Parts: sequence; C-alpha cells; structure tokens
Amino acid sequence: MNEFLDHIILSNTIRNYCIVLGIVLFVYFIRRFLSKSLAAGLFKMIRHWSPEISQHEFVELLLRPIEYFLLLTAFIMASNHLVFPPELDIPIYNRAGNPFTLHSLLEVMLKITFSITVIWILLRLIDFIALILEKRADLTEDKTDNQFIVFFRDFFKAIMFIIGAMVLIHILFGRDLVEKLVAGLGIGAAALALAAKESIENLIGSFIIFFDKPFRVGDSVKVDSFQGVVEKIGLRSTRLRTLEKTFVTVPNKKMVDSVLDNLSLRTQQRVAMKMELAADTPADKVAGVAKGIRDYLANHQDVAPGYTVTVFDFNKDSFVLQIIFMTNILDGGLYLNLRQDVNLAAIRILSEQGVRLAVKTDSPPMAS
Repeated sequence: MNEFLDHIILSNTIRNYCIVLGIVLFVYFIRRFLSKSLAAGLFKMIRHWSPEISQHEFVELLLRPIEYFLLLTAFIMASNHLVFPPELDIPIYNRAGNPFTLHSLLEVMLKITFSITVIWILLRLIDFIALILEKRADLTEDKTDNQFIVFFRDFFKAIMFIIGAMVLIHILFGRDLVEKLVAGLGIGAAALALAAKESIENLIGSFIIFFDKPFRVGDSVKVDSFQGVVEKIGLRSTRLRTLEKTFVTVPNKKMVDSVLDNLSLRTQQRVAMKMELAADTPADKVAGVAKGIRDYLANHQDVAPGYTVTVFDFNKDSFVLQIIFMTNILDGGLYLNLRQDVNLAAIRILSEQGVRLAVKTDSPPMAS
C-alpha cells in the first residue's frame, strides 16, 4: 500500500494528491457549517452595535462569499504539498524575453479568484454596515438619513470596485503598470477632469444636496418644467415621480443650479379667484355679494386671516370681483375640496342676491 501511495505521477506522489484532495473535499462538505459558524462568531462580536438586526440577516449576507473564501484558502494551503510538473509548464507566449507559462497562468487565475472573493466579502460588509445604519435611521422621523446611507453605501462600493480593479491590474500586468497608471493620472488629470466634467459636477451636486438639504426624499419639488415627488437621490441624478406618475431622472447639477421650488416646505397655500358679474348689476348688489363671500371666509376654519374680497376692475361687460385668501391646507385633495366649498358658497350668495355672472358676447364682425 505504501509503495502505491509513494508512486510518483507528474512529479508528485499519490499520497500528496490524496492529502490535497482529502483536505479540499473535507472543507467542501463542511463549508456551510464552517461559514455559518464563522459568520455567527463575527455577529456576536458586533451585535451590540445594532440589536435590531437578527443573526439570520447577517449570516445570509456573508454566507456565500465566506464559503468560496474557505474553499480557496483550503485549496491554496493544500496545494503547497504539490509540485507543479515541469513537463506541464508549457510556454503560452513570450513577453520581452520573459516567457509566460501555464504555471504562471494558473497562479494568476488563482490570485484573481481569491482577490474577487475578498472584495466580495468587503462589499457584503459594507452592505451590513449600511443595514445597521438604516435600522437606526428608521427609528427617526426624518427620512433623509435613509437616503444619505444609501448614497454613501453606493459611494464606498464604487471606491471598493476601483481598488479591486487596481488589484486585478497589478496581478495581471505587474506593479510597474500600476505605478505608470498612477503617474499617468497625475499627468492627465486635466484631460480626465475635462472628459468627466459632467459626472464630477453631478457628484459634487449630490454632496451639496445631502449637506445643504434643499429637499429630501419624499418632498414635492418643482424644477424647471418638472414637478413631482423625490423618490431617490443618487450619485449622479435625482429621480422624481411626476404628477402623471412618470419617472423623471434629473441630473444633480440641474437640481442644484436651477431655481428649485420645494412645495413640501410651504406653510400655507394662496388661493386667488376672480368672478365677473353682469354689467347691469346694481352697486349695492355687488357690495352685497362681496360682503357675503367675506362673511363666509371669516367663518371658515381652514381660511387664514388676511383674506380680501374686492371689486378689482370693471368694464363695459362686467364687474370683476377678486377673492384672495390663504389656507393652511397643504394636501392636494383637501385643497381642491376647499376651493369647491368656496365656489359653491359663491354660487349660493349670487343666487340669494339675485346677481348673474357676466356673459361675454363676441364682437360683431366689421362690415366690409
């Protein structure tokens, strides 16, 4: 039996192959248990940060990346018992007198896979930290914190992707290329800034929005020709749900540079109405209609003090009665109901006073 295990195949004994295979298979079959145990151990260390998060949520975030990490680690450690067969070290291509062999290719692939797994774990940790902060933010009435957390979660993920890309470039092309890239960024910074001018402006705009807070998620805003409710503030743009229920994406630069009307921050709404009474209405009847509407507004609980009902103008066809008042009602549906109540009251007052609305007649055609 020992002679069989000591038999050499491709520069390695069968015993070493069995050891490596046994270690990898052992870790493969217990990877789920090991991953859950490791994740549970990490959770016990940090659970005091946010008691609202369950262990199941944390384990589900890290389970799969930890499984791959354990398998790769086991394979790397076990493969140290093996010697790469020289007969399989086939040159793939020759780069400046430095041949790139199959052994080198396998090493590079293994490093890339391991690096991707580590980056995957770090990204899931960012998700977990964001989850902790979101749970805490949910306890407050201000929903800006929730969007602030989503924004910086995406921001740090983008940074992690850039770091990961630099690591992969280092693995594939060596340290020299990374140093050249870093040096090149200094030389071509102006060109890069010009090429990415719009993106940088939008990114700066997103920071201005979060720190200056001209509006928040859930606010109803009007910018340029767009009006809607803010649903998301991203790294590059802000998403609005319009009154027509369409989904509009507005660059953050425009949200910052344009004149923005935050309708949700209104303390009152102004109502301006005009009534045109018939030109043959006696003056006392006009005054009676104005007084009746004035008395109605004075007794309405949703009309703020400071209302005016005046004879604004008159011409050969009508007397123009102008009604202006403020209301504390901000809800759209209730606001429309208030206007309806005032309109119906005005109709009743006209009927009680025996006053007609003006009827505009088209001018007769000029004789040819």
